[in-house]
Amino acid sequence: MSNPRTDVPPRPLRLLLDTADVAAWKRWLPTGMIHGVTTNPVLLEKAGLPCTLEVLAGLAADAGNLAAGEIHLQTWGEDTATLVRRGAQLAGLATDDLRVLVKIPATEDGLKAAHQLQAEGCPVTLTAVFTLGQVMAAAALGVDYAAPYLGRMQDAGRDGMAEVRAMQAFLAATASPTRLLTASLRSASQVGELAAAGLDTFTAAPKILADLLTDDLTTRSVADFQRAATKK
Repeated sequence: MSNPRTDVPPRPLRLLLDTADVAAWKRWLPTGMIHGVTTNPVLLEKAGLPCTLEVLAGLAADAGNLAAGEIHLQTWGEDTATLVRRGAQLAGLATDDLRVLVKIPATEDGLKAAHQLQAEGCPVTLTAVFTLGQVMAAAALGVDYAAPYLGRMQDAGRDGMAEVRAMQAFLAATASPTRLLTASLRSASQVGELAAAGLDTFTAAPKILADLLTDDLTTRSVADFQRAATKK
């Protein structure tokens, strides 16, 4: 892999919240550090929500009301036509203030669906990405995001950290506008290590975000500030 180009300006960091739990959105979106939210059918299931257009429309409305910049909603179906039809319905939930990206798994049918949806002007996130070849396909299509599942790579015995870094190096070397949206993160330290290596876009569970901001020394310092401020 060649060295990343040095004439490409750095992009602002993007942190997204990876959950369909609106209570977590209400906690974290007001901090201003969260660019948007990501969901998928498994996260809907964990939140006790069915995967229906009506439910996803409600989530999009909630995200807009909480001033999220964007929400990623996953289309579903067993063939390209169904993926496209539902994906277009999801993209139609966008408003002037909320961008809706259609998540599509990185399969052959998914690539066909992504191509068709992009032709209709729908922004796309290619998801369930596990190989550099899939990132190459995402870049060739020119999708907005490609989302590798770091934790699942490591669960399968792969060097997920190295693979994700190689994906980012490819996108940087080719000056691709596709963002690598690293997902399936298992710890705040993974976010820090990858950010230090130049990755700039992450989606993480609420616990990971909390761990990013939590440190015993900060807690003690705040207690000291409060004690001093209220001392008579």
